Amino acid sequence: MASIFTRIVNGEIPCHRIAESEKFLAFLDINPLAKGHTLVIPKKEIDYIFEMDDLLLGELFIFSKKVGLAIEKVISCKRIGITVIGLEVPHAHVHLIPINNVSDMNFARPKLSFKPEELKETAEMIGKAFA
Repeated sequence: MASIFTRIVNGEIPCHRIAESEKFLAFLDINPLAKGHTLVIPKKEIDYIFEMDDLLLGELFIFSKKVGLAIEKVISCKRIGITVIGLEVPHAHVHLIPINNVSDMNFARPKLSFKPEELKETAEMIGKAFA
């Protein structure tokens, strides 16, 4: 069965897309730790990030860097934190999280909730900064 991320790539489930290439997709996390919390995934379904071949893994991080720099242009923060946890969905993914201190990346914290129109606006602004 396809992962939820593969279903997003295939257009079966909507998302707030930020950026896309032939190999990767970046979209807002629906359970964010911060405004602008973004997931970057390979379009090819690969369960574990260390199962990716070296070239694709390197390209994933280069794409993630470009997305992170776009987030910084839109969301006020000290840095973009990056983490790979990979337990919640069996599809390799990178979290890009605007942070001001290390505790901003604590996944045990309550997740934030934004209205759909706020998510749409944030995704559009980051997407424009990416272009």
